Amino acid sequence: MSVPHRVAVLALDGVIAIDLGTPAQVFGAARTDDGVPLYAVATCTPGGQPVRSSAGFQVLPDHGLELLDSADTVIVPGIHAGSPLRDGTMAAEVADALRAAYARGARVMSICTGAFVLAAAGLLDGRPATTHWAYAPRFRRLHPGVRLDPDVLFVDDGRVLTSAGVAAGIDLCLHVVRTDHGSAVANRAARRCVVPPWRDGGQAQYIERPVPRGADHGTAATREWARQRLHEPMALREMAAHARMSVRTFTRHFRSETGLSPAQWLLQQRTEHARVLLETTDLSVDRIARDAGFGTTAALRQHFHSRVGVAPSAYRRTFRRPSPAASPAPPSPAAPPSPGPADLGVVAPGRPDVSELSTATTA
Repeated sequence: MSVPHRVAVLALDGVIAIDLGTPAQVFGAARTDDGVPLYAVATCTPGGQPVRSSAGFQVLPDHGLELLDSADTVIVPGIHAGSPLRDGTMAAEVADALRAAYARGARVMSICTGAFVLAAAGLLDGRPATTHWAYAPRFRRLHPGVRLDPDVLFVDDGRVLTSAGVAAGIDLCLHVVRTDHGSAVANRAARRCVVPPWRDGGQAQYIERPVPRGADHGTAATREWARQRLHEPMALREMAAHARMSVRTFTRHFRSETGLSPAQWLLQQRTEHARVLLETTDLSVDRIARDAGFGTTAALRQHFHSRVGVAPSAYRRTFRRPSPAASPAPPSPAAPPSPGPADLGVVAPGRPDVSELSTATTA
């Protein structure tokens, strides 16, 4: 039996309570088909000493910083106070421990304002990263050398990963489970945590706006309608007509609700549906191109490689899990798409580089 992947959660003074509990909850829910845990999560603090949390209680860990010496993944939850937030500095022993973990090959992650800690340790210099949108101006001021993107839910830059605020830590942890073990395991973990396996858009949709959106002018019903027809050509005017809006009004509401244009969102849905088919069926790439709405194999390859970083066939070789049973029937386009791991530097859910709906709907 293989040894579970070791995850060390580094809690610093002022740790945000929900961020602290997220890794243990999500990774603890990731198990094999036989129920065997795939991760072992432990918590540490500097010197193994108690630290204060944002929720009015103290955290008494079982480990000190030595836990980072053997961890496969190190996660820094967000903090609501302290020198990393105040002036961009941190205790030398913590910075040294984080840098040493990364230098020996550990994966290093942050949730929410934990990105300030990684940046203070010098692990984000020149890298793309994200943090809670409300802290973006402060982050840019303290760490101008980091390529901050405050609009996304998380950023995957290889062995350094960062998430946006609060619940985005769940998105990031599920992404890591999906990267390590595939969509089936990640989806099962999401169900155990009673959360969606994948959220559309980015944190731009949660940024405060001066004018609230009316509940009766939403595009959610049209998005669900479109998901059920991913295999069909779809024009912007058709989506707007379904929502009973003008094209201009529909586009404005759609972007406000999802953080994406209709074209970007539709391309995202088709790409993620293609991921599911590549992972769970033996359908040919040509058939998957048609069923996912790309029309031709060439179009699928172009968009898939642009978004995921590898060709569809290479992705299948890596993530298709052989089964002694017959291949399952392809899921309906109405099924919620579940993306697999991305090999691109930045994972910005739902933000492919497209601007016209025709790009996403025609071969």
